[in-house]
Parts: sequence; C-alpha cells; structure tokens
Amino acid sequence: MVCLRVEAGLRFFLPPRQRGEELWLACDGVSSLGHVVESAGVPLPEVGSLVVGGREVAPSYRPRAGDVVSVLGVPRPQIVPAHRFILDVHLGTLARRLRLVGVDTAYENDLDDDVLVERANAERRVLLTQDRGLLRRRSLWLGAHVRGSRPQDQFGDVLERFAPPLAPWTRCTACNGSLAYVGKDEVERSLRPGTRRSYDTFARCTACRRVYWRGAHGAHLEAIVAQAERMVSNAGRG
Repeated sequence: MVCLRVEAGLRFFLPPRQRGEELWLACDGVSSLGHVVESAGVPLPEVGSLVVGGREVAPSYRPRAGDVVSVLGVPRPQIVPAHRFILDVHLGTLARRLRLVGVDTAYENDLDDDVLVERANAERRVLLTQDRGLLRRRSLWLGAHVRGSRPQDQFGDVLERFAPPLAPWTRCTACNGSLAYVGKDEVERSLRPGTRRSYDTFARCTACRRVYWRGAHGAHLEAIVAQAERMVSNAGRG
C-alpha cells in the first residue's frame, strides 16, 4: 500500500469519502506515481511537487509499498512561459472578463476538446477548464483547473493563480482583438441616435470592427477592473 497525503487545497478532487489527511492505495510496483495520483482523482497539472521520504520525485517515479507521498499543489502565483490562455466552452463569461482587463484570452463556444488541446499546444496557451478529463490528456502541454462555480469566483481564482499583467480596455471582449481609439466622425454612422448625442470617446476593434464606448454599464465594468488590479497586486506580493 502507498499513502498519499494530499494537500488540503487539492482534496476537493478526491471522492468525498477519501478526503481525509491520508489516503491509502494499492501499490502494484509497476504504475508510476503520476498514474497513482491521477487515479485517485488529482490531475497532474494541479500538482506542484511530489515528495517521498523528504525528497522531491518525478511523476514517473514508481512507488514502493510503504511509501508516504506528499502531494503538493502548484505554488501561487504560478510561473508560466507567457500569460496567454484558451478557455473551454463553459467559461464564456470568464473569457469576457479576462479580455476586459487586457489578458490575451482565446475563446470560442463551439470548439471540441481535441481542437482546444491542439490550439493550446500550437499557440502555447494555458488551457483553463473545469473538465478533469481534459487536464489528464498527456498531449496537453499546460492546463489549469478553474475553481469556483460563479464567474466572479472563477475570475478571482485565475488572477490569483497567475497574476497576469493587466492592460484594461485594450482588448475586444467579443473576439480578443486589440482596441484602437477612433474619432467620433469615423464611427457615428454606425451609432444609434442616443449614443451619438451622449458620448464622444470611442474605440474600435482592429479585428472584428466592433465599436466600444463607456456606456450605462461603465461603472460596473470599472469596478471589475479595479477589483482585478487589487487581486493581481496582492497576488504579486504573495
């Protein structure tokens, strides 16, 4: 038997009856430690380190009977090669919020799992998902499980985990393209009469040509941006 001591922050991946401080599992002497951990329910992208007998071991390590394994989570903020993300189809609101604060976020609501993994690998984007099966794919170069059921909680989790540099109001929330400020005369033909009368400052997406202005929801969006800046600042100090 092998004993897994799973860090508290990872225990929600385990079946409810196995969320104690120690989890004893059968050891066949052939399976890798990574396989044992994932069989217990914890995806390897969520594991920061595996420690046996006081030394860190690789997921390929073959555990022996009696081994006591500490399964530790990824340190926060997590260091990644680039703060570029791709989100699965269930995280559309999170995608729009990340784009609002200027984080490079690929998202389409009709991509299947194979295409998500292919794009994540080809574009070197971190795949954000709540699908544990996706995170277990050996072909995926880098992924992360998003905590929380509400978009607000998911947003906070991603910001605290990765502490990405923010550039609010620079990305199109619809397509992730870059925004450029434009003169009112360039876009007024596409505006409704009330908008033409009430606003003078506009930006347009260089990719999809969507036009933006600080409208009725401006205060709400500014509050989201301010919250994001606080979270990233706090995460960076941590």
